[in-house]
Amino acid sequence: MEAERAAVRRARLRIAVFTSAIITLLVAVVGGVAGTVMTHAQHEQVWRELRYDAARGGLSSPSGCTWLYAPGVTPLTYAPAGFPLRADLERVRRTHEAAERTVRRDGTVYLVRTQIRVDGTLVQAVFDMRFQLADRRHLWYALGVAEVVGLIAAAAAGAVLGRLAVSPLAEALARQRRFVTDASHELRTPVTQVYTRAQLLSRQAAAQELPAQHRDGLSRLVGSAGRLGEVLDDLLLSASLAAGPARPPERRPVDLLALARSVVEEEADRTRDGGLTVVVDGPPPPLLVDGIESALRRAVGELLSNAIRHTPAGGRIEVALARAGGAVELTVTDTGPGFDAAEASRLFERFHSGGSSGRYGLGLALLREVITHHGGTVAAAGRPGRGARFTVRLPESGAPSAPVLARRVRAVRT
Repeated sequence: MEAERAAVRRARLRIAVFTSAIITLLVAVVGGVAGTVMTHAQHEQVWRELRYDAARGGLSSPSGCTWLYAPGVTPLTYAPAGFPLRADLERVRRTHEAAERTVRRDGTVYLVRTQIRVDGTLVQAVFDMRFQLADRRHLWYALGVAEVVGLIAAAAAGAVLGRLAVSPLAEALARQRRFVTDASHELRTPVTQVYTRAQLLSRQAAAQELPAQHRDGLSRLVGSAGRLGEVLDDLLLSASLAAGPARPPERRPVDLLALARSVVEEEADRTRDGGLTVVVDGPPPPLLVDGIESALRRAVGELLSNAIRHTPAGGRIEVALARAGGAVELTVTDTGPGFDAAEASRLFERFHSGGSSGRYGLGLALLREVITHHGGTVAAAGRPGRGARFTVRLPESGAPSAPVLARRVRAVRT
């Protein structure tokens, strides 16, 4: 459940971020275009007025923020320093072509047009842009404020949209989880009854020496019912793991070495019938890890069961345990057909078929869930025809453990 909640939170965050980014970008684009258009229009308007004043404006009473310089005309009070531009006057007098220039001076911008009027008067018009520049600064400041407000509104809208958009997904995941849990619980009892009844019928058939085909059919029924029960157990365990991390009282130090030996003992009949040799190798017990014993037993059992299924008669399975850098490492190696290296990561996908290796089902995927929820890792390695090796690493418990001695403890099952 925690993983699903994290996924839902990430989905909400992405929707909120994308929505905020789109709205903010739209506000920025609209504001930028509006500001650019207004600035350009203002600039063109000022130049039109300046050209009119240069061509027809009264030399003694020009428009506001405009100064006109002409021979014999005294500039108005507060005329900007540095004008008229003598070089422009000389060039226009010589070429009779109007000249326009932008001059940056004294913290402002001046637009300058020099021309010869129809009556032959040489005039230079100067326009001070300080007020227009101030208006532009105010405009861009207002656009900036609008962008910040838009960003805040976009973030709020994105959060609301994310919650509304993802809520159905979260509800669907919760319903799916409840369905799996409820269905598994409801099916477990009748499946157990079918399995028990099938075993009883199989024994009766053997005792009464019924025809071989009937006994074989009942044996297959027992196997099918048993596998169905295992699938239900997997679903129940997966649902319980998805419900969230185990509460502290549910976790306790578990001796992984003793647990591995117990699992091997439970599979003794299968290994004996298959003619397999199973070796458990590890340091003196205990090898403690913090966890849920039933879940860890299911994980170790799946590793061993997987090795038994894929090891031919006369093969060998090694279960090795060791301490490694603050962790307990459990390795199960078999002499089965192995698998391609490219398949290693996909073996832990649910119901993945491993091609020629035939490794598939829910067990390995559930194994990874169990190990991950215990803060560990699991990895697979193998080569076609060279067997397979599965390695589980779990954090070692903080509980005191016996010192590691030179001798090894070895248990062999045949």
